[in-house]
Amino acid sequence: MIRINLLPHREVKRAARQRQFNLLLGAVALLGIAIVILGYLALDARQQTQAKRNEYLKVEIAKLDKDIVDIKKLKEQTRSLLARKQAVETLQTNRSNEVHLLDQLVRLLPEGLYLKSIKQTGNTINLQGYAQSSARVSTLMRNLESSPWLESPVLIEIHAATVQGLRANEFNLNVQQKQPRDSADEQEKNGGKS
Repeated sequence: MIRINLLPHREVKRAARQRQFNLLLGAVALLGIAIVILGYLALDARQQTQAKRNEYLKVEIAKLDKDIVDIKKLKEQTRSLLARKQAVETLQTNRSNEVHLLDQLVRLLPEGLYLKSIKQTGNTINLQGYAQSSARVSTLMRNLESSPWLESPVLIEIHAATVQGLRANEFNLNVQQKQPRDSADEQEKNGGKS
């Protein structure tokens, strides 16, 4: 007996291939979704790691900024202390200059000459006063020139004035204070040679 297949074999094969295609399509779709999810998770993990690094760097930068501010304050305090130290050293070295200046002025003032003001700005000393004659002002200027503590007297102005009903000459002059040699160093040198 001959068997004849009356079933549509092509349709059965087609249906089997369609099922196989659908299974493969579903597997590829699931694999694609899994790859996308794994990629997203990997990128998210890297992003979180980088965010943690960034946060750590922000915290460390804030600490360093605070340290920089502290260092600036310390530098400013150091500058201030050095300036104070320099001022004290300057005062220490120049403390006897004013005594010498006033002593020299008392010694150098000729008779008949009176000072009404003494002003010092740096090494420049401004003298204002009254003299019985202009010759006494020139004597004062010669005395100032010969002084070991003063130099370069410059007469700014002299004019006739009346003081308490008496005729006088009012004068204004500048003189430079010499920079004194350090007498302590000289004494040490002389003491060391002896």
